Amino acid sequence: MKSDPSRLYHHFMPCNRDPVCSWLILLLAGLLVHGCAVNPVTGKNELSLVSEASEIRIGDKQYLPTQQSQGGLYSVDVGLSQYVNEVGKRLAQASDRQLPYEFVVLNDSVANAWALPGGKIAVTRGLLLRLSSEAELAAVLAHEIVHAAARHGAKTIERGTLLQGALMAASMRLDKNQDRYGNMIMGSAQLGAQLISQSYSRSAELEADQFGILYMARAGYDPNAAVSLQETFVVLSQSQKQTWLSELFASHPPSQERVNRNKQTVFELQKTIRGDFEVGADRYQKKLTYLASKSEAYRAFDKARQAIHQGDLTAADQQIRTAIREEPKEPRFFGLQGEIAYENKQYLSAMAHYKTALKIDPNYYEYYLGKGLVLFKLGRKQAAISDLKKSNQLLPNAVATHALGEISLEQGNKQAAKEYFRAVMKGSGSQAETAKLQFVKLDITANPQAYVDIQTLVRDQEIILKVTNSTPLEITQMSIVISIESQDESRQKTVSLRYLKGYQDKLLKTGIRPVPSIPIAIGTRIKAIHLSS
Repeated sequence: MKSDPSRLYHHFMPCNRDPVCSWLILLLAGLLVHGCAVNPVTGKNELSLVSEASEIRIGDKQYLPTQQSQGGLYSVDVGLSQYVNEVGKRLAQASDRQLPYEFVVLNDSVANAWALPGGKIAVTRGLLLRLSSEAELAAVLAHEIVHAAARHGAKTIERGTLLQGALMAASMRLDKNQDRYGNMIMGSAQLGAQLISQSYSRSAELEADQFGILYMARAGYDPNAAVSLQETFVVLSQSQKQTWLSELFASHPPSQERVNRNKQTVFELQKTIRGDFEVGADRYQKKLTYLASKSEAYRAFDKARQAIHQGDLTAADQQIRTAIREEPKEPRFFGLQGEIAYENKQYLSAMAHYKTALKIDPNYYEYYLGKGLVLFKLGRKQAAISDLKKSNQLLPNAVATHALGEISLEQGNKQAAKEYFRAVMKGSGSQAETAKLQFVKLDITANPQAYVDIQTLVRDQEIILKVTNSTPLEITQMSIVISIESQDESRQKTVSLRYLKGYQDKLLKTGIRPVPSIPIAIGTRIKAIHLSS
Protein backbone atom coordinates (compact mmCIF):
# COMPACT_ATOMS: atom_id res chain seq x y z
CA MET A 1 0.00 0.00 0.00
CA LYS A 2 1.47 3.35 -1.02
CA SER A 3 0.77 6.52 0.89
CA ASP A 4 1.58 10.17 0.60
CA PRO A 5 2.97 11.23 4.01
CA SER A 6 2.33 14.89 3.26
CA ARG A 7 -1.41 14.17 3.25
CA LEU A 8 -1.58 12.15 6.45
CA TYR A 9 -4.51 13.11 8.60
CA HIS A 10 -3.61 15.44 11.48
CA HIS A 11 -5.45 14.29 14.60
CA PHE A 12 -5.71 16.66 17.53
CA MET A 13 -6.75 15.83 21.07
CA PRO A 14 -7.85 18.13 23.90
CA CYS A 15 -4.95 19.86 25.64
CA ASN A 16 -5.75 18.33 29.02
CA ARG A 17 -4.92 14.89 27.64
CA ASP A 18 -1.48 16.00 26.41
CA PRO A 19 1.23 15.80 29.12
CA VAL A 20 3.48 18.28 27.27
CA CYS A 21 0.69 20.77 26.91
CA SER A 22 -0.37 20.28 30.53
CA TRP A 23 3.18 20.85 31.75
CA LEU A 24 3.45 24.07 29.78
CA ILE A 25 0.11 25.31 31.06
CA LEU A 26 1.34 24.73 34.63
CA LEU A 27 4.53 26.57 33.74
CA LEU A 28 2.59 29.49 32.34
CA ALA A 29 0.35 29.51 35.39
CA GLY A 30 3.44 29.67 37.60
CA LEU A 31 4.99 32.67 35.87
CA LEU A 32 4.83 35.73 38.08
CA VAL A 33 4.07 39.01 36.36
CA HIS A 34 6.18 41.70 37.99
CA GLY A 35 5.75 44.50 35.45
CA CYS A 36 8.86 46.61 35.18
CA ALA A 37 11.98 45.39 36.96
CA VAL A 38 15.62 46.41 36.97
CA ASN A 39 17.93 43.99 35.18
CA PRO A 40 20.61 43.12 37.77
CA VAL A 41 23.35 43.07 35.13
CA THR A 42 22.58 46.01 32.85
CA GLY A 43 20.70 48.18 35.34
CA LYS A 44 18.01 48.83 32.73
CA ASN A 45 14.28 48.85 33.45
CA GLU A 46 12.55 46.08 31.53
CA LEU A 47 9.41 44.01 31.52
CA SER A 48 9.80 40.86 33.61
CA LEU A 49 7.21 38.11 33.22
CA VAL A 50 9.28 35.16 34.42
CA SER A 51 10.18 35.23 38.11
CA GLU A 52 13.61 34.20 39.33
CA ALA A 53 12.06 31.15 40.99
CA SER A 54 10.57 30.14 37.63
CA GLU A 55 13.92 30.65 35.87
CA ILE A 56 15.59 28.34 38.37
CA ARG A 57 12.82 25.73 38.05
CA ILE A 58 13.09 25.79 34.24
CA GLY A 59 16.87 25.39 34.39
CA ASP A 60 16.66 22.57 36.91
CA LYS A 61 14.04 20.70 34.86
CA GLN A 62 15.87 21.09 31.55
CA TYR A 63 19.44 20.55 32.73
CA LEU A 64 19.53 16.73 32.73
CA PRO A 65 17.74 16.10 29.41
CA THR A 66 19.74 18.87 27.72
CA GLN A 67 22.98 17.30 28.91
CA GLN A 68 21.76 13.91 27.71
CA SER A 69 20.98 15.28 24.26
CA GLN A 70 24.64 16.27 23.82
CA GLY A 71 26.53 13.17 24.86
CA GLY A 72 25.94 13.25 28.60
CA LEU A 73 28.61 14.21 31.12
CA TYR A 74 32.30 13.68 30.39
CA SER A 75 33.27 11.43 33.30
CA VAL A 76 36.53 9.72 32.34
CA ASP A 77 38.69 12.57 33.68
CA VAL A 78 36.82 13.71 36.78
CA GLY A 79 39.56 16.21 37.58
CA LEU A 80 38.90 18.13 34.36
CA SER A 81 35.23 18.56 35.19
CA GLN A 82 36.12 19.72 38.71
CA TYR A 83 38.59 22.22 37.26
CA VAL A 84 36.03 23.72 34.87
CA ASN A 85 33.53 23.98 37.71
CA GLU A 86 36.12 25.76 39.90
CA VAL A 87 36.85 28.32 37.18
CA GLY A 88 33.13 28.83 36.67
CA LYS A 89 32.43 29.30 40.39
CA ARG A 90 35.25 31.85 40.60
CA LEU A 91 33.65 33.86 37.80
CA ALA A 92 30.17 33.43 39.26
CA GLN A 93 31.30 35.18 42.44
CA ALA A 94 32.09 38.22 40.29
CA SER A 95 28.62 38.22 38.74
CA ASP A 96 26.09 40.97 39.44
CA ARG A 97 23.44 38.34 40.06
CA GLN A 98 23.80 35.39 42.37
CA LEU A 99 22.14 32.24 41.07
CA PRO A 100 22.69 28.53 41.83
CA TYR A 101 25.32 28.34 39.09
CA GLU A 102 26.53 24.94 37.92
CA PHE A 103 29.21 24.14 35.35
CA VAL A 104 29.68 20.78 33.62
CA VAL A 105 31.71 19.29 30.77
CA LEU A 106 29.71 17.46 28.11
CA ASN A 107 31.03 14.36 26.37
CA ASP A 108 30.75 15.74 22.86
CA SER A 109 33.39 16.50 20.22
CA VAL A 110 31.31 19.34 18.78
CA ALA A 111 32.65 22.65 20.07
CA ASN A 112 29.86 24.35 21.98
CA ALA A 113 28.86 26.10 25.19
CA TRP A 114 25.44 27.10 26.48
CA ALA A 115 23.53 28.47 29.44
CA LEU A 116 20.02 27.65 30.64
CA PRO A 117 17.93 30.04 32.76
CA GLY A 118 18.87 29.92 36.41
CA GLY A 119 22.63 29.54 35.82
CA LYS A 120 22.95 26.00 34.46
CA ILE A 121 26.01 26.15 32.16
CA ALA A 122 27.80 23.56 30.04
CA VAL A 123 30.87 23.42 27.81
CA THR A 124 31.85 20.49 25.59
CA ARG A 125 35.16 18.65 25.66
CA GLY A 126 35.39 19.53 21.97
CA LEU A 127 35.54 23.23 22.77
CA LEU A 128 37.95 22.74 25.68
CA LEU A 129 40.47 21.21 23.30
CA ARG A 130 40.27 24.33 21.09
CA LEU A 131 41.10 26.77 23.89
CA SER A 132 44.68 27.61 24.86
CA SER A 133 44.48 29.07 28.36
CA GLU A 134 42.44 29.35 31.52
CA ALA A 135 41.72 32.96 30.60
CA GLU A 136 40.13 31.82 27.33
CA LEU A 137 38.05 29.29 29.26
CA ALA A 138 37.07 32.13 31.60
CA ALA A 139 36.02 34.21 28.58
CA VAL A 140 33.69 31.43 27.41
CA LEU A 141 32.20 30.76 30.86
CA ALA A 142 31.83 34.44 31.77
CA HIS A 143 29.96 35.02 28.49
CA GLU A 144 27.53 32.22 29.40
CA ILE A 145 27.16 33.49 32.96
CA VAL A 146 25.97 36.83 31.58
CA HIS A 147 23.41 35.09 29.34
CA ALA A 148 21.94 33.53 32.50
CA ALA A 149 22.39 36.53 34.80
CA ALA A 150 20.99 39.06 32.31
CA ARG A 151 17.94 36.83 31.71
CA HIS A 152 18.57 36.37 27.97
CA GLY A 153 16.99 32.90 27.96
CA ALA A 154 14.12 34.07 30.16
CA LYS A 155 13.44 36.95 27.76
CA THR A 156 13.12 34.49 24.91
CA ILE A 157 10.52 32.57 26.91
CA GLU A 158 8.70 35.82 27.69
CA ARG A 159 8.49 36.62 24.01
CA GLY A 160 6.54 33.38 23.72
CA THR A 161 8.49 31.96 20.81
CA LEU A 162 9.74 28.91 22.67
CA LEU A 163 6.51 28.17 24.47
CA GLN A 164 4.57 28.44 21.25
CA GLY A 165 6.99 26.06 19.57
CA ALA A 166 6.73 23.59 22.44
CA LEU A 167 2.93 23.79 22.52
CA MET A 168 2.93 22.83 18.87
CA ALA A 169 5.20 19.91 19.83
CA ALA A 170 7.86 20.86 17.32
CA SER A 171 10.36 18.05 17.90
CA MET A 172 14.06 18.60 17.42
CA ARG A 173 16.38 16.04 15.97
CA LEU A 174 19.41 15.04 17.97
CA ASP A 175 22.88 14.95 16.42
CA LYS A 176 22.01 14.25 12.81
CA ASN A 177 25.28 12.49 12.07
CA GLN A 178 24.82 10.16 15.02
CA ASP A 179 21.10 9.65 14.68
CA ARG A 180 20.76 5.99 13.65
CA TYR A 181 17.21 5.62 14.89
CA GLY A 182 15.86 9.05 13.92
CA ASN A 183 15.84 10.09 17.60
CA MET A 184 13.75 13.08 18.49
CA ILE A 185 13.59 14.96 21.73
CA MET A 186 10.07 14.79 23.06
CA GLY A 187 7.87 16.29 25.71
CA SER A 188 8.93 19.09 28.01
CA ALA A 189 12.61 18.45 27.15
CA GLN A 190 11.97 20.27 23.88
CA LEU A 191 12.09 23.57 25.74
CA GLY A 192 15.71 23.04 26.80
CA ALA A 193 16.66 21.89 23.32
CA GLN A 194 15.24 25.07 21.83
CA LEU A 195 16.83 27.27 24.49
CA ILE A 196 20.37 26.06 23.77
CA SER A 197 19.95 26.10 19.99
CA GLN A 198 18.53 29.60 19.77
CA SER A 199 20.58 32.32 18.15
CA TYR A 200 20.90 35.19 20.60
CA SER A 201 20.11 38.69 19.42
CA ARG A 202 22.90 41.09 18.51
CA SER A 203 22.26 43.13 21.65
CA ALA A 204 22.31 40.03 23.86
CA GLU A 205 25.65 38.90 22.43
CA LEU A 206 27.17 42.34 22.88
CA GLU A 207 25.91 42.46 26.48
CA ALA A 208 27.34 39.01 27.19
CA ASP A 209 30.69 40.12 25.76
CA GLN A 210 30.78 43.43 27.64
CA PHE A 211 29.81 42.17 31.07
CA GLY A 212 31.63 38.88 30.59
CA ILE A 213 34.86 40.85 30.16
CA LEU A 214 34.03 42.79 33.32
CA TYR A 215 33.47 39.55 35.27
CA MET A 216 36.76 38.17 33.97
CA ALA A 217 38.64 41.20 35.22
CA ARG A 218 36.88 41.15 38.59
CA ALA A 219 37.87 37.49 38.96
CA GLY A 220 41.49 38.30 38.08
CA TYR A 221 41.62 36.95 34.51
CA ASP A 222 43.24 38.82 31.65
CA PRO A 223 40.31 40.36 29.72
CA ASN A 224 42.43 40.50 26.56
CA ALA A 225 41.80 36.76 26.22
CA ALA A 226 38.18 37.56 25.29
CA VAL A 227 39.43 39.79 22.48
CA SER A 228 41.96 37.31 21.08
CA LEU A 229 39.44 34.47 21.30
CA GLN A 230 36.84 36.44 19.35
CA GLU A 231 39.47 37.41 16.77
CA THR A 232 40.25 33.72 16.28
CA PHE A 233 36.55 32.90 15.96
CA VAL A 234 36.05 35.60 13.32
CA VAL A 235 38.90 34.18 11.23
CA LEU A 236 37.62 30.62 11.63
CA SER A 237 34.05 31.63 10.78
CA GLN A 238 35.30 32.81 7.38
CA SER A 239 36.72 29.37 6.60
CA GLN A 240 34.39 26.79 5.11
CA LYS A 241 36.59 24.03 6.53
CA GLN A 242 36.05 24.85 10.21
CA THR A 243 32.82 22.89 10.60
CA TRP A 244 33.76 21.84 14.14
CA LEU A 245 32.70 25.27 15.37
CA SER A 246 29.43 25.46 13.44
CA GLU A 247 27.32 24.62 16.52
CA LEU A 248 28.91 27.38 18.61
CA PHE A 249 28.70 29.90 15.77
CA ALA A 250 25.02 29.12 15.20
CA SER A 251 24.06 30.31 18.68
CA HIS A 252 26.92 32.78 19.25
CA PRO A 253 27.78 34.26 15.83
CA PRO A 254 31.19 35.99 15.80
CA SER A 255 31.68 39.32 14.06
CA GLN A 256 34.25 42.05 13.63
CA GLU A 257 31.83 44.37 15.42
CA ARG A 258 32.09 42.19 18.52
CA VAL A 259 35.89 42.22 18.30
CA ASN A 260 35.96 46.03 18.06
CA ARG A 261 33.49 46.42 20.93
CA ASN A 262 35.53 44.02 23.06
CA LYS A 263 38.73 45.96 22.42
CA GLN A 264 37.02 49.17 23.49
CA THR A 265 35.58 47.48 26.60
CA VAL A 266 39.02 46.22 27.63
CA PHE A 267 40.58 49.64 26.98
CA GLU A 268 38.03 51.40 29.21
CA LEU A 269 38.21 48.65 31.83
CA GLN A 270 41.95 48.89 32.25
CA LYS A 271 41.54 52.51 33.31
CA THR A 272 39.58 51.46 36.39
CA ILE A 273 40.70 47.91 37.22
CA ARG A 274 44.42 47.41 37.63
CA GLY A 275 46.43 44.45 38.78
CA ASP A 276 48.24 41.36 37.63
CA PHE A 277 45.72 39.55 35.48
CA GLU A 278 46.09 35.80 35.02
CA VAL A 279 46.33 34.00 31.69
CA GLY A 280 46.97 30.53 33.09
CA ALA A 281 48.18 28.93 29.86
CA ASP A 282 50.47 26.38 31.54
CA ARG A 283 47.90 25.48 34.18
CA TYR A 284 45.23 25.00 31.53
CA GLN A 285 47.39 22.78 29.35
CA LYS A 286 48.29 20.67 32.36
CA LYS A 287 44.60 20.16 33.19
CA LEU A 288 43.92 19.22 29.56
CA THR A 289 46.85 16.77 29.35
CA TYR A 290 44.82 13.59 29.78
CA LEU A 291 42.00 14.57 27.42
CA ALA A 292 44.48 15.80 24.80
CA SER A 293 46.37 12.50 25.04
CA LYS A 294 43.17 10.69 24.01
CA SER A 295 42.51 12.82 20.93
CA GLU A 296 43.18 9.92 18.56
CA ALA A 297 40.63 7.78 20.39
CA TYR A 298 37.90 10.41 20.07
CA ARG A 299 38.78 11.06 16.44
CA ALA A 300 38.34 7.33 15.77
CA PHE A 301 35.02 7.46 17.64
CA ASP A 302 33.80 10.34 15.50
CA LYS A 303 34.90 8.54 12.34
CA ALA A 304 32.99 5.45 13.46
CA ARG A 305 29.84 7.52 13.95
CA GLN A 306 30.25 9.05 10.51
CA ALA A 307 30.77 5.60 8.98
CA ILE A 308 27.50 4.40 10.54
CA HIS A 309 25.77 7.44 9.09
CA GLN A 310 27.15 6.48 5.68
CA GLY A 311 26.10 2.84 6.10
CA ASP A 312 29.65 1.44 6.27
CA LEU A 313 29.45 -0.80 9.34
CA THR A 314 32.77 -2.54 8.60
CA ALA A 315 34.67 0.75 8.72
CA ALA A 316 32.70 1.78 11.80
CA ASP A 317 33.69 -1.42 13.58
CA GLN A 318 37.37 -0.92 12.74
CA GLN A 319 37.33 2.65 14.00
CA ILE A 320 35.55 1.91 17.25
CA ARG A 321 37.96 -0.93 18.04
CA THR A 322 40.80 1.57 17.59
CA ALA A 323 39.05 4.01 19.90
CA ILE A 324 38.61 1.37 22.62
CA ARG A 325 42.26 0.32 22.41
CA GLU A 326 43.31 3.95 22.89
CA GLU A 327 40.80 4.69 25.70
CA PRO A 328 39.18 1.64 27.33
CA LYS A 329 37.52 3.79 30.03
CA GLU A 330 35.15 5.71 27.75
CA PRO A 331 31.58 4.32 27.97
CA ARG A 332 30.42 6.00 24.77
CA PHE A 333 32.85 3.84 22.80
CA PHE A 334 31.19 0.67 24.09
CA GLY A 335 27.77 2.19 23.47
CA LEU A 336 28.71 2.78 19.84
CA GLN A 337 30.12 -0.73 19.60
CA GLY A 338 26.73 -1.97 20.78
CA GLU A 339 25.05 0.10 18.10
CA ILE A 340 27.24 -1.40 15.37
CA ALA A 341 26.50 -4.94 16.60
CA TYR A 342 22.77 -4.11 16.71
CA GLU A 343 22.83 -2.87 13.12
CA ASN A 344 24.62 -6.11 12.15
CA LYS A 345 21.85 -8.07 13.95
CA GLN A 346 24.41 -9.45 16.40
CA TYR A 347 22.07 -8.93 19.33
CA LEU A 348 23.91 -10.91 22.00
CA SER A 349 27.14 -9.03 21.26
CA ALA A 350 25.23 -5.74 21.29
CA MET A 351 23.79 -6.64 24.69
CA ALA A 352 27.28 -7.28 26.10
CA HIS A 353 28.57 -3.94 24.82
CA TYR A 354 25.63 -1.99 26.21
CA LYS A 355 26.06 -3.70 29.59
CA THR A 356 29.74 -2.69 29.60
CA ALA A 357 28.81 0.91 28.85
CA LEU A 358 26.20 0.91 31.63
CA LYS A 359 28.66 -0.55 34.11
CA ILE A 360 30.99 2.40 33.48
CA ASP A 361 28.23 5.02 33.30
CA PRO A 362 24.71 4.07 34.44
CA ASN A 363 23.36 7.57 33.76
CA TYR A 364 23.22 7.93 29.96
CA TYR A 365 19.96 7.40 28.11
CA GLU A 366 21.42 5.89 24.93
CA TYR A 367 22.77 2.75 26.62
CA TYR A 368 19.35 1.98 28.12
CA LEU A 369 17.74 2.70 24.75
CA GLY A 370 20.07 0.34 22.90
CA LYS A 371 19.74 -2.39 25.52
CA GLY A 372 15.96 -2.05 25.49
CA LEU A 373 15.82 -2.39 21.71
CA VAL A 374 18.05 -5.47 21.86
CA LEU A 375 15.78 -7.05 24.46
CA PHE A 376 12.80 -6.26 22.23
CA LYS A 377 14.48 -8.05 19.33
CA LEU A 378 15.24 -11.04 21.57
CA GLY A 379 11.60 -11.28 22.60
CA ARG A 380 12.21 -10.28 26.20
CA LYS A 381 9.45 -7.68 26.19
CA GLN A 382 9.04 -7.08 29.93
CA ALA A 383 12.76 -6.49 30.44
CA ALA A 384 12.77 -4.23 27.37
CA ILE A 385 10.01 -2.08 28.87
CA SER A 386 12.12 -1.37 31.96
CA ASP A 387 15.14 -0.19 29.94
CA LEU A 388 13.09 1.82 27.46
CA LYS A 389 11.29 3.63 30.27
CA LYS A 390 14.62 4.37 31.96
CA SER A 391 15.88 5.83 28.67
CA ASN A 392 12.82 8.07 28.53
CA GLN A 393 13.35 9.20 32.12
CA LEU A 394 16.81 10.47 31.22
CA LEU A 395 15.79 11.92 27.86
CA PRO A 396 12.24 11.65 26.52
CA ASN A 397 12.79 10.36 22.98
CA ALA A 398 10.70 9.10 20.11
CA VAL A 399 12.58 5.84 19.60
CA ALA A 400 11.97 4.48 23.10
CA THR A 401 8.40 5.74 23.08
CA HIS A 402 7.65 4.14 19.72
CA ALA A 403 9.12 0.82 20.84
CA LEU A 404 6.98 0.95 24.00
CA GLY A 405 3.96 1.47 21.77
CA GLU A 406 4.81 -1.56 19.66
CA ILE A 407 5.31 -3.71 22.76
CA SER A 408 1.97 -2.55 24.17
CA LEU A 409 0.32 -3.42 20.88
CA GLU A 410 1.84 -6.91 20.89
CA GLN A 411 0.63 -7.39 24.46
CA GLY A 412 -2.90 -6.44 23.45
CA ASN A 413 -2.96 -3.13 25.32
CA LYS A 414 -4.31 -0.99 22.49
CA GLN A 415 -5.06 2.04 24.65
CA ALA A 416 -1.49 2.25 25.95
CA ALA A 417 -0.18 1.74 22.41
CA LYS A 418 -2.35 4.62 21.19
CA GLU A 419 -0.95 6.95 23.84
CA TYR A 420 2.65 6.08 22.94
CA PHE A 421 2.00 6.49 19.20
CA ARG A 422 0.15 9.75 19.83
CA ALA A 423 3.24 11.15 21.58
CA VAL A 424 5.58 10.12 18.77
CA MET A 425 3.40 11.32 15.90
CA LYS A 426 3.63 14.92 17.10
CA GLY A 427 7.21 15.02 15.90
CA SER A 428 8.56 15.05 12.38
CA GLY A 429 10.25 12.63 10.03
CA SER A 430 9.56 9.07 8.99
CA GLN A 431 9.13 7.72 12.50
CA ALA A 432 6.46 10.29 13.31
CA GLU A 433 4.63 9.37 10.11
CA THR A 434 4.80 5.67 10.96
CA ALA A 435 3.46 6.33 14.45
CA LYS A 436 0.69 8.48 13.01
CA LEU A 437 -0.39 5.66 10.74
CA GLN A 438 -0.30 3.18 13.63
CA PHE A 439 -2.35 5.53 15.77
CA VAL A 440 -5.00 5.99 13.09
CA LYS A 441 -5.28 2.21 12.59
CA LEU A 442 -6.05 1.82 16.28
CA ASP A 443 -8.30 4.85 16.56
CA ILE A 444 -10.36 4.75 13.39
CA THR A 445 -12.68 1.95 14.50
CA ALA A 446 -13.55 3.82 17.71
CA ASN A 447 -13.73 7.28 16.13
CA PRO A 448 -14.42 6.68 12.43
CA GLN A 449 -15.99 10.06 11.80
CA ALA A 450 -12.76 11.77 12.79
CA TYR A 451 -11.23 10.27 9.65
CA VAL A 452 -14.10 9.68 7.23
CA ASP A 453 -16.23 12.60 6.03
CA ILE A 454 -19.80 12.05 4.83
CA GLN A 455 -21.76 14.64 2.88
CA THR A 456 -25.36 14.28 1.72
CA LEU A 457 -26.29 15.26 -1.81
CA VAL A 458 -29.51 15.01 -3.82
CA ARG A 459 -29.17 13.86 -7.41
CA ASP A 460 -32.01 12.77 -9.69
CA GLN A 461 -34.34 13.04 -6.69
CA GLU A 462 -32.28 10.45 -4.74
CA ILE A 463 -30.15 11.02 -1.64
CA ILE A 464 -26.49 10.32 -2.42
CA LEU A 465 -23.68 10.10 0.13
CA LYS A 466 -20.24 11.43 -0.73
CA VAL A 467 -17.83 9.45 1.45
CA THR A 468 -14.24 10.74 1.75
CA ASN A 469 -11.38 8.76 3.31
CA SER A 470 -8.84 11.28 4.67
CA THR A 471 -6.32 8.60 5.68
CA PRO A 472 -3.93 6.43 3.63
CA LEU A 473 -5.67 3.29 4.93
CA GLU A 474 -7.75 1.02 2.69
CA ILE A 475 -11.28 0.57 4.00
CA THR A 476 -12.74 -2.81 3.01
CA GLN A 477 -16.19 -2.48 4.57
CA MET A 478 -18.18 0.34 6.12
CA SER A 479 -21.76 0.47 7.41
CA ILE A 480 -23.45 3.87 7.47
CA VAL A 481 -26.71 4.55 9.31
CA ILE A 482 -28.89 7.24 7.70
CA SER A 483 -31.44 8.95 9.95
CA ILE A 484 -34.40 10.67 8.27
CA GLU A 485 -36.59 13.01 10.25
CA SER A 486 -39.72 14.67 8.88
CA GLN A 487 -42.82 16.19 10.38
CA ASP A 488 -44.67 12.89 10.10
CA GLU A 489 -42.10 10.19 10.59
CA SER A 490 -38.67 9.17 11.82
CA ARG A 491 -36.83 6.28 10.25
CA GLN A 492 -33.37 4.84 9.70
CA LYS A 493 -31.67 2.94 6.95
CA THR A 494 -28.28 1.22 6.90
CA VAL A 495 -26.23 1.23 3.70
CA SER A 496 -22.89 -0.45 3.04
CA LEU A 497 -19.81 0.69 1.22
CA ARG A 498 -17.65 -2.19 0.05
CA TYR A 499 -14.23 -0.64 -0.65
CA LEU A 500 -12.59 2.75 -0.38
CA LYS A 501 -8.94 3.45 -1.08
CA GLY A 502 -6.82 5.81 0.97
CA TYR A 503 -7.44 9.50 0.20
CA GLN A 504 -10.31 8.50 -2.10
CA ASP A 505 -13.93 9.61 -2.13
CA LYS A 506 -16.93 7.74 -3.50
CA LEU A 507 -20.56 8.48 -4.23
CA LEU A 508 -22.90 5.99 -2.58
CA LYS A 509 -26.51 5.58 -3.63
CA THR A 510 -28.95 5.18 -0.74
CA GLY A 511 -32.19 4.32 -2.58
CA ILE A 512 -33.95 7.02 -0.54
CA ARG A 513 -36.15 9.29 -2.62
CA PRO A 514 -37.66 12.06 -0.52
CA VAL A 515 -40.99 13.68 -1.43
CA PRO A 516 -40.10 17.16 -2.67
CA SER A 517 -43.02 18.81 -0.88
CA ILE A 518 -42.12 17.37 2.56
CA PRO A 519 -39.13 18.96 4.37
CA ILE A 520 -36.78 16.40 5.96
CA ALA A 521 -33.63 16.40 8.07
CA ILE A 522 -30.94 13.87 7.22
CA GLY A 523 -28.21 12.66 9.58
CA THR A 524 -25.49 10.05 9.15
CA ARG A 525 -23.21 8.05 11.41
CA ILE A 526 -20.73 5.31 10.76
CA LYS A 527 -21.85 2.13 12.49
CA ALA A 528 -18.86 -0.07 11.68
CA ILE A 529 -15.63 0.17 9.71
CA HIS A 530 -13.14 -2.52 8.67
CA LEU A 531 -9.63 -2.03 7.31
CA SER A 532 -7.53 -4.03 4.91
CA SER A 533 -5.30 -6.38 6.93
